[in-house]
Amino acid sequence: MAVTTADIETALSQIELPDGGTLVSRDLLRAMQIDGDTVRFVIEAASPNEAKMMEPLRAAAERCVAALPGVAKASVALTAHGPAAPAQPAPSLKVGGHPKPQAGPMKPAGVDRILVVGSGKGGVGKSTVSSNLAVALAKQGRKVGLLDADIYGPSQPRMMGISKRPASPDGKTIEPLHAHGVTLMSIGLMLDPDKAVVWRGPMLMGALQQMLGQVNWGELDVLIVDLPPGTGDVQLTLCQKTVLNGAIIVSTPQDVALIDARKAIDMFNTLKTPILGLVENMSVFHCPECGHEAHIFGHGGVANEANDMGVPLLAQLPIDLDTRLGGDGGAPVALGDGPVAAAYAKLAEGLVKGGMA
Repeated sequence: MAVTTADIETALSQIELPDGGTLVSRDLLRAMQIDGDTVRFVIEAASPNEAKMMEPLRAAAERCVAALPGVAKASVALTAHGPAAPAQPAPSLKVGGHPKPQAGPMKPAGVDRILVVGSGKGGVGKSTVSSNLAVALAKQGRKVGLLDADIYGPSQPRMMGISKRPASPDGKTIEPLHAHGVTLMSIGLMLDPDKAVVWRGPMLMGALQQMLGQVNWGELDVLIVDLPPGTGDVQLTLCQKTVLNGAIIVSTPQDVALIDARKAIDMFNTLKTPILGLVENMSVFHCPECGHEAHIFGHGGVANEANDMGVPLLAQLPIDLDTRLGGDGGAPVALGDGPVAAAYAKLAEGLVKGGMA
């Protein structure tokens, strides 16, 4: 007999929270999915600190649901809606400043390949694609780094669930952080998260040079660089001063996004950076209640663009609640086993088989 949502909630009502109530009575359950004999859902805590303490509760909930008749597998994720824990004091390292002269395009020691993920405009999910692609590649067994090069709007610390400041024992070398099998560095980890970055171009270039050249990346198969949107100083500097193996362009299907995506494509072509392919994000929405399929941002625009350019369409990724919860909670959806995670796994597998990652 197939399990129902009511069966699951009844079972979870038996698990008491340390400070009173249950997962059901405190309304902590999100994104409940029943796919045959597989059950997935999210426990949303009030803050990242509370989420860390709820790991035993998550494990107990997973065991409880897995034991129900009709359930072969249960997958439970923890996320948090509240603010991150206060950051530790910054390392004794000056960030920014004018870049130092270099003889030619460089690549960090120990890094085999560098792929950039770009977009013509903001709001298309480029950072979400970057973090989930990095996690998916790590699940494929690759040694992966993720550099958040969006100096003005760094989002990878939140998406990857990290708020700790990197260490700099000697004031020169930066020790990156690690999460979900990925080595991570972001300017957002080095600065006050509540302060605006008010820098001119040379300071941006100096900070980017530090993120590449002073970070102890270690041995990596691939470094994913999450670019800022548009075609500005950061993109120009990276393409001219760094040995890049290729660019992945992210866009949503509607015309207004594709107009700007074409500009990003033209920029990479002008700067002789190979374009590995396009990713259509927010391609389709499947209603979790009735299964209705809706193309909120149009349909097929990125696929048509890839065909016209003669480059691969690498993935068509849906828009769903789990992706948002995972990004806000520091646990990218690619960590799980659902349909979106499978789409990212397929994208990562294709890049690995193609020798690009």
